[in-house]
Amino acid sequence: MVSASQKETKMKKHLKLSPLYFISILLFISCTQLNNIANTPKISPELFLQNQHWIKIQIAGYNFIWSQPSSTVIVYFVGLFSIYTGYSFLHNRQKQQSKLWWGIGLLLSGLGALFGGTSYQAFGYEIKCNGRDICNWTSWWEVVYLLLSVSGMNAFLIAASYTNTKGKFRKAIIVYSLFNTIAYTILLLYGALTPIKFAVSFEYMTLISAPSVIFLLVLHSTNYGKQKDEMNLFLRNSGFILIAVGIAYSVYLSYEIRAFLWQKGIWFTENDVLHLGMIGWVYYILRKARPLINDLNCRIKKRD
Repeated sequence: MVSASQKETKMKKHLKLSPLYFISILLFISCTQLNNIANTPKISPELFLQNQHWIKIQIAGYNFIWSQPSSTVIVYFVGLFSIYTGYSFLHNRQKQQSKLWWGIGLLLSGLGALFGGTSYQAFGYEIKCNGRDICNWTSWWEVVYLLLSVSGMNAFLIAASYTNTKGKFRKAIIVYSLFNTIAYTILLLYGALTPIKFAVSFEYMTLISAPSVIFLLVLHSTNYGKQKDEMNLFLRNSGFILIAVGIAYSVYLSYEIRAFLWQKGIWFTENDVLHLGMIGWVYYILRKARPLINDLNCRIKKRD
């Protein structure tokens, strides 16, 4: 029978190997046919700039286009704030597996935001348009963002298995989380290599992550209904916040509010709505949920 210390040692070994894992993925993706995925309709570099706010930066004789400056600030703040919150979980984990996996999930999500913000916002023109007649639809930066985001969500699932389940149910959740991460990675890389547009899209990533969000909401709601405890109350509410953010993003996108505001010289996108909502979610986790999150085993011992 494997002891808890042996499990933790194995987990640390896997975490040490994770940088090599992601570096390998970066090298692999950079050699794929992502450049063959075109925008529909096709977008020229000139049209790309017309449809957004941008600034030309000149530093030491080097010129580059800074795309969407205000949106860049917001998305980079999301990334750094998530990383800080993840570190706070890991720094004060008190040997709690739930805190460990919350920390890992937030670190992965924060890194994902930085990768995504680099291509979707800050250097979108330089990465996808500069030197080309027609702009690329996506980039390996965005692919890594998608991978990190799904991995982060599955880390939250593993954390929930330690806060609210035990035995075979816990093992099932962990196995599903690992399987989901591996399967999505394979499909994502296949989509980047082939290439298949939908497989490397934000919509597909959302579709893959949605069951996990719903499961977490049901799990925490059910356990709060039984126990009336603050931890599950705040974690349940965090699920409602995520759903509300997703709805706000969809409504803003569906009604093309960005284009309407941009005609008036105001740059504020559906991604800004999403990222501001995520800032609120991370703050809620940091201030409300983090102090209460504990492993189920520890809470049982305290009650006994």
